[in-house]
Amino acid sequence: MDGRAVAPAAGTVLNALATGTGSAFAIDLETTATVELTEDGDVVGEVAGQPEADTTLVERCATMTIDDYAEQAGLDESTVGARVRTDSEVPMASGLKSSSAAANATVLATLDALAVADSVERIDACRLGVRAARDAGVTVTGAFDDASASMLGGVTVTDNTADALLAREEVDWHALVYTPPEQSYSADADVSACERIAPMAQLVEELALEGRYGEAMTVNGFAFSAALEFSTGPMIDALPDVAGVSLSGTGPSYVAVGERETLEAVQRRWDERKGTTRLLETRTDGTRTT
Repeated sequence: MDGRAVAPAAGTVLNALATGTGSAFAIDLETTATVELTEDGDVVGEVAGQPEADTTLVERCATMTIDDYAEQAGLDESTVGARVRTDSEVPMASGLKSSSAAANATVLATLDALAVADSVERIDACRLGVRAARDAGVTVTGAFDDASASMLGGVTVTDNTADALLAREEVDWHALVYTPPEQSYSADADVSACERIAPMAQLVEELALEGRYGEAMTVNGFAFSAALEFSTGPMIDALPDVAGVSLSGTGPSYVAVGERETLEAVQRRWDERKGTTRLLETRTDGTRTT
């Protein structure tokens, strides 16, 4: 019994570290998970091309999915194991929600292998992956904002303290991503510094709930770049031409949204910096089985 699923990455509108409310949108970089069920009760993960990678998250996702749904599939959860393999276009520790994409793809691929994917609501599958991420210790906020955007597509606004979806809207943007050479792990972020800018985060939340996502992410970008000690230079490069630009997650990537022609001009400026730029589209279809 095999399963396969693909999950998109995401960019940030509102970082949830300040208040617990966050917002993100899906972008066209993908993580693929394949799951093969076994009868030995063991769950073993593998990351393609990275034999030394930490597989705790995907193993927890598969284990918890089996624990919750094996009985529904008519199987004995105590004997069901899995071999999980992920293959990703999303750079790790870059602020582009690689963990959320891996969790979503693994949960849905496991549900597919169990032959119950069609009977499980996508938002419930998302919450399962978030629980696994917390259990694996790879997230500070629970990342329900990032995970919901990746799972459902479009832009989502969430209360991460309650795993509640406050709003979702489909958007038709192009997105430009600039990723500097360094990595930044969200679990290492200075949470206390982020909490001190809570009034700015509350303003971003208000803008996002009004559907003013571009303005929201730009305010977020300046506030969190300051709190997390990242340069605002890439944002200045993009303004005032783009619809919105922000530090994504806890960095180091920056994401700008707007019309393709405008972003192509910004890309030429970002290409002068060390690192990688990618011109992408936003995604509305979210995580899916394949």
